[in-house]
Amino acid sequence: MDVPQVPGAADGAGEVSEIDPGAEDRAERARKLFAGPIAFLKSAPALQHLPSPSVPEIAFAGRSNVGKSSLLNALTNRNGLARTSVTPGRTQELNYFDVGENPLIFRLVDMPGYGFAKAPKDVVKKWRFLVNDYLRGRQVLKRTLVLIDSRHGIKDVDREVLEMLDVAAVSYRLVLTKADKIKASALAEVHAATEAEARKHPAAHPEVIATSSEKGMGIAELRSAVLEAVES
Repeated sequence: MDVPQVPGAADGAGEVSEIDPGAEDRAERARKLFAGPIAFLKSAPALQHLPSPSVPEIAFAGRSNVGKSSLLNALTNRNGLARTSVTPGRTQELNYFDVGENPLIFRLVDMPGYGFAKAPKDVVKKWRFLVNDYLRGRQVLKRTLVLIDSRHGIKDVDREVLEMLDVAAVSYRLVLTKADKIKASALAEVHAATEAEARKHPAAHPEVIATSSEKGMGIAELRSAVLEAVES
């Protein structure tokens, strides 16, 4: 599949240059990209409702209450792009967001939260079928970002999802959320433990990003990581 080029990556009229792997260049292009047009596209309750697989997709997964919506809003610098729910586990759809306009560059996919203790069994079963089918069958899925609450670290329910991603052979990266809620020493310990866990999984990126939606910590790094995955 031809990956749409990010604006600013062109060299001369009608010619597209090789993507510069330099971190500084990517960080600046990522900043401009996330400052540009981003819009909610649709919610897909089943695979037949997914948009056409025309551009790369970056998915976000995480336990309910991990701060996924807040992180998506911080990433895109928009307060209300992803709606936060007062009822954990309520949203059981794949929510799509377009990044870029004329051309569309890629899509962000907000996956349903998992690990909600009070959800009915049929809801949990529906989540598993939807997510597993999406992960296995979506060829344009470039990477899944699995969010882990810094205050709690990786739980068994997270490991189940990591194993699901391993089996589906989907590249993923662990991202710590709410890093401002714990002391720096505790964060360092969680960060090290999370990277140690990542090294156990064949489909996992070895480096972990620590973020804070409230303080903006790690957001620029996450934007670069998203763009790196899109262009990989």
